[in-house]
Amino acid sequence: MRRRHIAAGALTTLLLLAAALVYGLNHLDEGGPAAGPPAITPALVERGAYLARAGNCMGCHTARGGQPYAGGRAIPTPFGAVFSSNLTPDAATGLGSWSAEQFWAALHNGRGRDGRLLTPAFPYTNYALVTRADSDALYAYLQSLSPVAQPPRAHELRFPYNTQAALAVWRALYFRPAVFTPEPTRSAEWNRGAYLVEGLGHCNACHAPRNSLGALTDARDMSGGALRELGWYAPSLQDPAEAGVAGWNSAELRDWLKHGRNERASALGPMSEVILGSTQHLDEADLRAMGAYLQALPPQGKTRPRPPKPDPALRELGAKLYEQHCASCHGEQGRGVAGIYPALAGNRTVTMGTSDNLLRVMLRGGYAPATAGNPRPFGMPPFAGVLSDRELAAIASHLRSSWGHQAGDVTPLDVLRVK
Repeated sequence: MRRRHIAAGALTTLLLLAAALVYGLNHLDEGGPAAGPPAITPALVERGAYLARAGNCMGCHTARGGQPYAGGRAIPTPFGAVFSSNLTPDAATGLGSWSAEQFWAALHNGRGRDGRLLTPAFPYTNYALVTRADSDALYAYLQSLSPVAQPPRAHELRFPYNTQAALAVWRALYFRPAVFTPEPTRSAEWNRGAYLVEGLGHCNACHAPRNSLGALTDARDMSGGALRELGWYAPSLQDPAEAGVAGWNSAELRDWLKHGRNERASALGPMSEVILGSTQHLDEADLRAMGAYLQALPPQGKTRPRPPKPDPALRELGAKLYEQHCASCHGEQGRGVAGIYPALAGNRTVTMGTSDNLLRVMLRGGYAPATAGNPRPFGMPPFAGVLSDRELAAIASHLRSSWGHQAGDVTPLDVLRVK
């Protein structure tokens, strides 16, 4: 009996210590001196509008067909849907009653106005790097918007992910607030690019793998991430076989970020949204800075999965279907038409280890963003209702084995999995 009491006491002590540790780690870098309300000027509002573009805030905080920044857009996660909040200055349902200090706490500490912990689907793990000055500028811009009365929609997270206790433990494990600190050995341009990419741009929120609890391991990991709930794969920005840009020149990278296309590639899927709502609006200096940072990422190749045994009959069928449905635009040799239809020969979307993005485009179609430099982009029609799973797999297998490609065949099961 005595041993049981000792064991129970020891367990209680450990639990109390663990709770104290979790509490302490959830209150790091909080409670400092208040900066006071910013003097809201037209210049500060203009600066905030630019920063909101850099962070693509409207993209997540606008429901399809809804008012800009009024929230309500569903953000799918492996743990259930999260719905974005209303950022307009409506006093009852938006940010109208928030102070600049409370807004800063949301960005820097992931904590709401009422002190509750925010779900990391709002990427405060990146936004914590934003400076207080830029936070105040964002706040000034959002307060200048027309208020929209739109109550927040409750998240649809499964238990226990919908509890504050689970969030507190997650944050204790994976989140530490820290404002961006420039690296003295790097150029001012590189540091500016790092600030935008790692912070407001939150690029690795998509372009990095997550563990089973949805956490990123490193703010500078850009080694690719599966967006399973969206049906896409965000390719590695460090792997030259996926989306690494170290071999591009600065003009090609600038055109990609500004216009959504260059002679090498066109932006599709979620990246098309980012360029449409964000990077096309950035100034030349910031585009160069982002490019300098992305091109300096350490290269990191991947071990490619072993391809299935080649299926000659499937490839033969794919060649015939390609001639019927694809060659008129992309050419018999897959060279495409410059500025109009992308080349498929040598295209990394075709030859990547995963065929998810290729199949997604074939099934649903592909549409580059309409930008100032490319206002009427050509689109790819969907073939989901035209071709069977086997026929789509056959075309994909043909593409991945033609023109010197050795990417391996695609099966009808692969197509079904992406649907």
